[in-house]
Amino acid sequence: MKKRPRPVAKKRRPTAGFRNSPTGLKVMLSEQQLRRRVRAMAKQINKDYSGKTLHVVGILQDCFMFMPDLVRALTIPVVCSFVRCQVRDSDSGLVAMREIMYIPPVDAAGKDILLVNAILQSGVTLDHLRRTLDAQLPASVRIAVLLDKTEDRKVDIKVDYAGFELSGTFLVGYGMGLQEQYRNLPYLARTI
Repeated sequence: MKKRPRPVAKKRRPTAGFRNSPTGLKVMLSEQQLRRRVRAMAKQINKDYSGKTLHVVGILQDCFMFMPDLVRALTIPVVCSFVRCQVRDSDSGLVAMREIMYIPPVDAAGKDILLVNAILQSGVTLDHLRRTLDAQLPASVRIAVLLDKTEDRKVDIKVDYAGFELSGTFLVGYGMGLQEQYRNLPYLARTI
């Protein structure tokens, strides 16, 4: 008696960005959507900085997935560095003070600087960093963000390259976390 071959199940291609989606999360922007938008942003940056060396400054922690994808898509000469924002609040009696520092300091004099952050909300700390760099007389300072939450803005700050405009939704993944979780997800999701 001849054995009949067992039927082989077709391999299903997982929808990109949805693999291993943790329970309680709804995918809002898939890996492909992120990849396409980052490439489009890089194309415009390449055009704007053609013939120049661009100094890309990533603001940690949220930029750690977005910035590498962005700089890999750039074809112009790039110098990369990272800063971390430290905010200290102090109270000297009647006056509350807030001190914002970026570590390590960035040498911006005469350079074309691109500040990169995954999300722009109030704009307070990013505006402070931009003003600090402007004081060093750079050739230019521009800002690239993946997510621009314009309705949360507390200061008037211009974004030169924005991936997506967002309102009212808290997203995790692609470098952004909730209680330091979900940063490793290759897509952006909201909690449900």
